[in-house]
Amino acid sequence: MNGRSRTHPAACVLARLPGRVLALASVAVVAIGTIPQEASPQDSGRLWKVHDLARPAPRVVTPGRDVGQPPSDAVVLFDGRTLDAWTSQDGSPARWSVRDGYMQTVPGAGPIQSRRAFGDVQAHIEWATPSPAVGAGQDRGNSGIFFMGKYEIQVLDSYQNVTYADGQAAALYGQHPPLVNASRPPGEWQSYDIVFRRPRFNGAGALVSPARMTVFHNGVLVQDNAELWGPTNWLETDPYRSHADALPFTLQDHDHPVRVRNFWVRPLADTPADERGARESRPRVTVTAAALDRFVGAYGTPTDRAAVVTRRGTRLFVDLFGRGAPLELVAQTTTRFDFLRTAGTADFDAAPGRPTRLTVRVAGIERSLERLP
Repeated sequence: MNGRSRTHPAACVLARLPGRVLALASVAVVAIGTIPQEASPQDSGRLWKVHDLARPAPRVVTPGRDVGQPPSDAVVLFDGRTLDAWTSQDGSPARWSVRDGYMQTVPGAGPIQSRRAFGDVQAHIEWATPSPAVGAGQDRGNSGIFFMGKYEIQVLDSYQNVTYADGQAAALYGQHPPLVNASRPPGEWQSYDIVFRRPRFNGAGALVSPARMTVFHNGVLVQDNAELWGPTNWLETDPYRSHADALPFTLQDHDHPVRVRNFWVRPLADTPADERGARESRPRVTVTAAALDRFVGAYGTPTDRAAVVTRRGTRLFVDLFGRGAPLELVAQTTTRFDFLRTAGTADFDAAPGRPTRLTVRVAGIERSLERLP
Protein backbone atom coordinates (compact mmCIF):
# COMPACT_ATOMS: atom_id res chain seq x y z
CA MET A 1 0.00 0.00 0.00
CA ASN A 2 1.41 3.39 -0.97
CA GLY A 3 -0.33 5.52 1.68
CA ARG A 4 -2.49 7.47 -0.80
CA SER A 5 -6.23 7.85 -0.29
CA ARG A 6 -8.25 4.85 -1.40
CA THR A 7 -11.69 4.96 -2.96
CA HIS A 8 -14.20 4.00 -0.29
CA PRO A 9 -16.91 1.51 -1.33
CA ALA A 10 -19.54 4.11 -0.39
CA ALA A 11 -18.14 6.45 -3.01
CA CYS A 12 -18.59 3.76 -5.69
CA VAL A 13 -22.22 3.35 -4.70
CA LEU A 14 -22.79 7.13 -4.86
CA ALA A 15 -21.36 7.27 -8.36
CA ARG A 16 -24.18 4.95 -9.60
CA LEU A 17 -27.05 6.86 -7.96
CA PRO A 18 -29.52 9.07 -9.89
CA GLY A 19 -28.81 12.81 -9.76
CA ARG A 20 -31.39 13.85 -7.09
CA VAL A 21 -30.53 10.91 -4.83
CA LEU A 22 -26.81 11.59 -5.38
CA ALA A 23 -27.25 15.17 -4.23
CA LEU A 24 -28.96 14.05 -1.01
CA ALA A 25 -26.30 11.43 -0.39
CA SER A 26 -23.54 13.99 -0.94
CA VAL A 27 -25.09 16.23 1.70
CA ALA A 28 -25.01 13.29 4.09
CA VAL A 29 -21.30 12.71 3.45
CA VAL A 30 -20.50 16.40 4.08
CA ALA A 31 -22.45 16.26 7.30
CA ILE A 32 -20.53 13.20 8.43
CA GLY A 33 -17.30 14.85 7.27
CA THR A 34 -15.12 11.76 6.81
CA ILE A 35 -14.70 8.71 4.67
CA PRO A 36 -12.83 6.13 6.78
CA GLN A 37 -9.66 4.69 5.26
CA GLU A 38 -7.98 1.40 5.83
CA ALA A 39 -5.27 2.01 8.44
CA SER A 40 -1.99 2.68 6.66
CA PRO A 41 1.63 2.81 7.84
CA GLN A 42 2.42 5.84 9.95
CA ASP A 43 5.74 6.61 8.38
CA SER A 44 7.44 6.97 5.03
CA GLY A 45 10.22 4.47 5.67
CA ARG A 46 12.31 6.93 7.70
CA LEU A 47 12.80 6.59 11.43
CA TRP A 48 12.19 9.96 13.03
CA LYS A 49 10.08 13.04 12.75
CA VAL A 50 11.42 16.52 13.49
CA HIS A 51 11.77 17.08 17.27
CA ASP A 52 10.74 13.52 18.14
CA LEU A 53 11.13 13.17 21.91
CA ALA A 54 11.34 9.39 21.53
CA ARG A 55 14.51 9.69 19.46
CA PRO A 56 17.48 8.25 21.41
CA ALA A 57 19.60 10.90 23.09
CA PRO A 58 23.36 10.93 22.38
CA ARG A 59 25.53 9.34 25.04
CA VAL A 60 27.29 11.74 27.37
CA VAL A 61 31.00 12.46 26.86
CA THR A 62 32.77 14.74 29.31
CA PRO A 63 35.12 17.08 27.44
CA GLY A 64 38.66 17.75 28.60
CA ARG A 65 39.09 20.50 31.13
CA ASP A 66 41.15 22.56 28.69
CA VAL A 67 41.09 22.83 24.90
CA GLY A 68 43.03 19.92 23.41
CA GLN A 69 42.80 17.75 26.52
CA PRO A 70 41.32 14.25 26.09
CA PRO A 71 37.60 13.76 26.66
CA SER A 72 36.26 10.99 28.88
CA ASP A 73 35.99 8.40 26.07
CA ALA A 74 39.45 9.01 24.59
CA VAL A 75 42.21 6.42 24.29
CA VAL A 76 45.40 8.20 25.36
CA LEU A 77 48.32 7.02 23.25
CA PHE A 78 50.88 9.29 24.88
CA ASP A 79 50.37 11.05 28.21
CA GLY A 80 53.82 12.60 28.47
CA ARG A 81 55.23 9.94 30.80
CA THR A 82 55.79 6.54 29.16
CA LEU A 83 55.88 4.77 25.80
CA ASP A 84 53.87 1.84 27.14
CA ALA A 85 51.34 2.23 24.31
CA TRP A 86 54.07 1.93 21.65
CA THR A 87 56.56 -0.59 20.28
CA SER A 88 59.23 -0.63 17.62
CA GLN A 89 58.02 -2.12 14.36
CA ASP A 90 59.63 -5.46 15.23
CA GLY A 91 57.59 -5.62 18.45
CA SER A 92 60.48 -4.70 20.76
CA PRO A 93 60.14 -1.77 23.20
CA ALA A 94 59.96 1.67 21.57
CA ARG A 95 63.35 3.39 21.71
CA TRP A 96 62.32 7.03 21.41
CA SER A 97 63.21 9.29 24.33
CA VAL A 98 60.69 10.72 26.83
CA ARG A 99 61.27 13.87 28.85
CA ASP A 100 59.47 17.03 29.95
CA GLY A 101 56.09 15.67 28.83
CA TYR A 102 57.02 14.84 25.24
CA MET A 103 58.56 12.00 23.25
CA GLN A 104 61.24 12.60 20.65
CA THR A 105 62.82 10.64 17.87
CA VAL A 106 66.28 9.17 18.52
CA PRO A 107 68.79 8.75 15.67
CA GLY A 108 68.66 5.18 14.42
CA ALA A 109 65.70 4.21 16.61
CA GLY A 110 63.35 3.82 13.65
CA PRO A 111 59.59 4.30 13.52
CA ILE A 112 57.29 3.26 16.33
CA GLN A 113 53.76 1.88 16.18
CA SER A 114 50.85 1.78 18.59
CA ARG A 115 50.17 -1.47 20.39
CA ARG A 116 46.48 -1.02 19.81
CA ALA A 117 44.88 -1.05 16.36
CA PHE A 118 42.32 1.50 15.17
CA GLY A 119 40.03 2.18 12.24
CA ASP A 120 37.74 5.21 12.22
CA VAL A 121 38.97 7.76 14.75
CA GLN A 122 39.03 11.33 15.89
CA ALA A 123 42.66 12.13 16.71
CA HIS A 124 44.49 14.95 18.49
CA ILE A 125 48.27 15.22 18.18
CA GLU A 126 50.64 18.00 19.19
CA TRP A 127 54.12 18.24 17.68
CA ALA A 128 57.09 20.56 17.36
CA THR A 129 60.03 20.73 14.97
CA PRO A 130 63.60 21.62 16.05
CA SER A 131 64.62 25.18 16.78
CA PRO A 132 66.73 26.70 15.42
CA ALA A 133 65.70 25.24 12.08
CA VAL A 134 68.25 23.12 10.27
CA GLY A 135 68.09 22.20 6.59
CA ALA A 136 65.60 23.09 3.87
CA GLY A 137 62.72 21.57 1.97
CA GLN A 138 61.99 18.01 3.07
CA ASP A 139 65.21 17.92 5.08
CA ARG A 140 63.83 20.18 7.81
CA GLY A 141 61.85 18.92 10.79
CA ASN A 142 60.44 15.95 8.87
CA SER A 143 58.28 13.21 10.34
CA GLY A 144 54.83 11.77 9.69
CA ILE A 145 51.75 10.27 11.33
CA PHE A 146 50.45 7.18 9.53
CA PHE A 147 46.85 6.21 10.20
CA MET A 148 46.51 2.43 10.01
CA GLY A 149 50.23 2.43 9.17
CA LYS A 150 49.31 3.39 5.59
CA TYR A 151 47.78 6.85 5.28
CA GLU A 152 50.19 9.66 6.19
CA ILE A 153 49.62 13.20 7.26
CA GLN A 154 52.93 14.96 6.87
CA VAL A 155 54.82 16.56 9.75
CA LEU A 156 57.34 19.13 8.52
CA ASP A 157 58.74 22.53 9.41
CA SER A 158 56.81 24.45 6.74
CA TYR A 159 57.30 27.89 8.25
CA GLN A 160 58.96 29.94 5.49
CA ASN A 161 60.29 26.71 4.00
CA VAL A 162 59.72 25.92 0.33
CA THR A 163 58.97 22.35 -0.75
CA TYR A 164 56.49 20.51 -3.01
CA ALA A 165 52.91 21.34 -1.99
CA ASP A 166 51.78 17.77 -1.40
CA GLY A 167 54.70 17.20 0.96
CA GLN A 168 54.44 20.17 3.30
CA ALA A 169 52.99 20.13 6.80
CA ALA A 170 49.35 18.93 6.92
CA ALA A 171 49.54 17.42 3.42
CA LEU A 172 48.11 13.98 2.86
CA TYR A 173 51.50 12.97 1.61
CA GLY A 174 51.88 12.84 -2.16
CA GLN A 175 48.16 13.37 -2.71
CA HIS A 176 46.49 16.45 -1.22
CA PRO A 177 48.26 19.68 -0.26
CA PRO A 178 46.68 21.50 2.68
CA LEU A 179 44.13 24.17 1.79
CA VAL A 180 46.34 26.77 3.52
CA ASN A 181 49.70 26.83 5.27
CA ALA A 182 48.87 27.29 8.97
CA SER A 183 52.38 26.49 10.24
CA ARG A 184 53.90 28.07 13.31
CA PRO A 185 57.63 28.91 13.60
CA PRO A 186 60.07 26.10 14.43
CA GLY A 187 60.18 25.11 18.08
CA GLU A 188 56.57 26.17 18.75
CA TRP A 189 53.98 23.50 19.57
CA GLN A 190 51.52 22.80 16.79
CA SER A 191 48.37 20.69 16.74
CA TYR A 192 46.47 18.42 14.41
CA ASP A 193 42.82 17.60 15.01
CA ILE A 194 41.76 14.93 12.58
CA VAL A 195 38.72 12.88 11.67
CA PHE A 196 39.79 9.78 9.78
CA ARG A 197 37.41 7.39 8.08
CA ARG A 198 39.01 4.15 6.98
CA PRO A 199 38.43 2.60 3.56
CA ARG A 200 35.73 -0.02 3.21
CA PHE A 201 36.17 -3.25 1.26
CA ASN A 202 33.60 -5.88 0.34
CA GLY A 203 33.87 -9.59 1.03
CA ALA A 204 35.79 -10.10 -2.20
CA GLY A 205 38.36 -7.47 -1.21
CA ALA A 206 37.16 -4.84 -3.68
CA LEU A 207 37.10 -1.20 -2.58
CA VAL A 208 33.62 0.00 -1.61
CA SER A 209 34.56 3.47 -0.33
CA PRO A 210 37.95 5.19 0.01
CA ALA A 211 39.60 6.53 3.15
CA ARG A 212 38.83 10.16 4.01
CA MET A 213 40.40 12.76 6.27
CA THR A 214 39.30 16.08 7.70
CA VAL A 215 42.19 17.96 9.31
CA PHE A 216 42.52 21.12 11.37
CA HIS A 217 46.09 22.42 11.69
CA ASN A 218 46.45 24.78 14.64
CA GLY A 219 42.67 25.19 14.56
CA VAL A 220 42.55 25.99 10.83
CA LEU A 221 40.75 23.70 8.38
CA VAL A 222 43.36 22.34 5.96
CA GLN A 223 41.79 19.09 4.68
CA ASP A 224 38.04 19.06 4.10
CA ASN A 225 36.83 15.45 3.96
CA ALA A 226 39.63 14.75 1.50
CA GLU A 227 39.46 11.40 -0.30
CA LEU A 228 42.68 9.40 -0.34
CA TRP A 229 43.56 7.70 -3.61
CA GLY A 230 45.17 4.80 -1.77
CA PRO A 231 48.01 4.38 0.72
CA THR A 232 50.40 7.34 0.65
CA ASN A 233 53.93 6.91 -0.67
CA TRP A 234 57.01 8.73 -1.91
CA LEU A 235 57.40 9.29 -5.67
CA GLU A 236 54.27 7.30 -6.56
CA THR A 237 50.72 6.46 -5.57
CA ASP A 238 49.78 3.00 -4.38
CA PRO A 239 46.44 1.36 -5.19
CA TYR A 240 44.11 0.20 -2.49
CA ARG A 241 44.49 -3.36 -1.36
CA SER A 242 42.07 -4.95 1.09
CA HIS A 243 43.26 -4.83 4.69
CA ALA A 244 41.96 -5.24 8.22
CA ASP A 245 39.38 -2.84 9.63
CA ALA A 246 41.78 -1.84 12.42
CA LEU A 247 45.56 -1.38 12.23
CA PRO A 248 48.15 0.41 14.41
CA PHE A 249 49.30 4.01 14.08
CA THR A 250 52.89 4.53 12.95
CA LEU A 251 55.07 7.53 13.85
CA GLN A 252 57.86 8.08 11.38
CA ASP A 253 61.52 8.51 12.28
CA HIS A 254 63.06 10.67 9.54
CA ASP A 255 66.33 11.29 11.43
CA HIS A 256 65.06 14.67 12.61
CA PRO A 257 64.50 15.36 16.35
CA VAL A 258 60.74 15.99 16.11
CA ARG A 259 58.76 16.05 19.34
CA VAL A 260 55.26 14.71 20.01
CA ARG A 261 52.96 15.16 23.00
CA ASN A 262 49.28 14.91 24.00
CA PHE A 263 48.35 12.20 21.50
CA TRP A 264 44.87 10.78 21.99
CA VAL A 265 42.16 9.28 19.83
CA ARG A 266 38.46 8.57 20.03
CA PRO A 267 37.36 5.43 18.15
CA LEU A 268 34.33 6.31 16.04
CA ALA A 269 31.32 4.23 15.13
CA ASP A 270 30.22 3.89 11.54
CA THR A 271 28.72 7.03 10.11
CA PRO A 272 24.96 7.00 10.80
CA ALA A 273 22.82 6.31 7.77
CA ASP A 274 21.64 9.51 6.11
CA GLU A 275 17.85 9.32 6.20
CA ARG A 276 17.59 12.30 3.82
CA GLY A 277 14.39 13.59 5.31
CA ALA A 278 11.96 13.26 8.16
CA ARG A 279 9.42 10.57 8.81
CA GLU A 280 5.97 11.45 7.51
CA SER A 281 2.56 10.59 8.92
CA ARG A 282 -0.17 9.14 6.70
CA PRO A 283 -3.86 9.90 7.07
CA ARG A 284 -6.06 7.34 8.81
CA VAL A 285 -9.28 9.02 7.72
CA THR A 286 -10.21 11.30 4.85
CA VAL A 287 -11.81 14.54 6.00
CA THR A 288 -13.80 16.48 3.43
CA ALA A 289 -13.02 20.10 2.64
CA ALA A 290 -16.36 21.16 4.12
CA ALA A 291 -15.55 19.35 7.37
CA LEU A 292 -12.06 20.87 7.49
CA ASP A 293 -13.60 24.33 7.36
CA ARG A 294 -14.88 23.75 10.91
CA PHE A 295 -11.33 24.05 12.20
CA VAL A 296 -10.24 27.13 10.25
CA GLY A 297 -9.58 30.16 12.43
CA ALA A 298 -7.29 31.63 15.09
CA TYR A 299 -6.65 30.13 18.55
CA GLY A 300 -4.97 31.59 21.60
CA THR A 301 -5.71 34.78 23.53
CA PRO A 302 -6.72 38.25 22.36
CA THR A 303 -3.07 39.31 22.65
CA ASP A 304 -1.50 36.06 21.45
CA ARG A 305 -2.74 34.38 18.29
CA ALA A 306 -0.69 31.28 19.04
CA ALA A 307 -2.19 29.15 16.27
CA VAL A 308 -3.80 30.07 12.97
CA VAL A 309 -5.48 27.22 11.10
CA THR A 310 -6.02 27.47 7.34
CA ARG A 311 -7.23 25.16 4.58
CA ARG A 312 -5.79 24.67 1.12
CA GLY A 313 -8.10 22.44 -0.86
CA THR A 314 -8.38 19.24 1.19
CA ARG A 315 -5.26 19.94 3.27
CA LEU A 316 -5.20 21.59 6.68
CA PHE A 317 -2.32 23.74 7.99
CA VAL A 318 -1.49 25.45 11.25
CA ASP A 319 0.89 28.37 11.75
CA LEU A 320 2.20 28.10 15.31
CA PHE A 321 3.52 30.87 17.53
CA GLY A 322 3.69 33.43 14.76
CA ARG A 323 6.40 31.57 12.80
CA GLY A 324 4.90 32.49 9.45
CA ALA A 325 5.60 28.94 8.17
CA PRO A 326 2.45 26.81 8.37
CA LEU A 327 2.84 23.11 9.17
CA GLU A 328 0.67 20.57 7.40
CA LEU A 329 -1.72 18.49 9.53
CA VAL A 330 -2.66 14.88 8.76
CA ALA A 331 -6.00 13.50 9.97
CA GLN A 332 -5.87 10.57 12.39
CA THR A 333 -9.49 10.90 13.54
CA THR A 334 -12.19 13.44 12.81
CA THR A 335 -10.71 15.79 15.44
CA ARG A 336 -7.12 14.65 16.00
CA PHE A 337 -4.32 15.47 13.60
CA ASP A 338 -0.63 14.60 13.44
CA PHE A 339 1.88 17.03 12.03
CA LEU A 340 3.10 15.72 8.69
CA ARG A 341 6.86 15.72 9.42
CA THR A 342 7.08 17.11 12.97
CA ALA A 343 6.53 14.98 16.06
CA GLY A 344 3.35 16.17 17.74
CA THR A 345 -0.42 16.42 17.58
CA ALA A 346 -3.16 18.98 17.19
CA ASP A 347 -6.43 18.04 18.95
CA PHE A 348 -9.64 19.98 18.38
CA ASP A 349 -12.44 19.53 20.89
CA ALA A 350 -15.33 17.38 19.77
CA ALA A 351 -18.05 19.95 20.35
CA PRO A 352 -20.79 20.04 17.68
CA GLY A 353 -20.19 22.62 14.98
CA ARG A 354 -17.05 24.72 15.20
CA PRO A 355 -14.59 23.54 17.87
CA THR A 356 -13.89 26.00 20.68
CA ARG A 357 -10.45 24.74 21.74
CA LEU A 358 -7.26 23.44 20.16
CA THR A 359 -4.60 21.54 22.15
CA VAL A 360 -1.16 21.50 20.56
CA ARG A 361 1.65 19.16 21.64
CA VAL A 362 4.95 19.71 19.85
CA ALA A 363 8.69 19.93 20.68
CA GLY A 364 8.06 19.33 24.37
CA ILE A 365 5.43 22.11 24.49
CA GLU A 366 1.76 21.57 25.32
CA ARG A 367 -0.65 24.49 24.85
CA SER A 368 -4.42 24.49 25.20
CA LEU A 369 -5.74 27.36 23.08
CA GLU A 370 -9.21 28.88 22.94
CA ARG A 371 -10.78 29.76 19.63
CA LEU A 372 -10.78 33.47 18.96
CA PRO A 373 -13.76 35.36 17.49
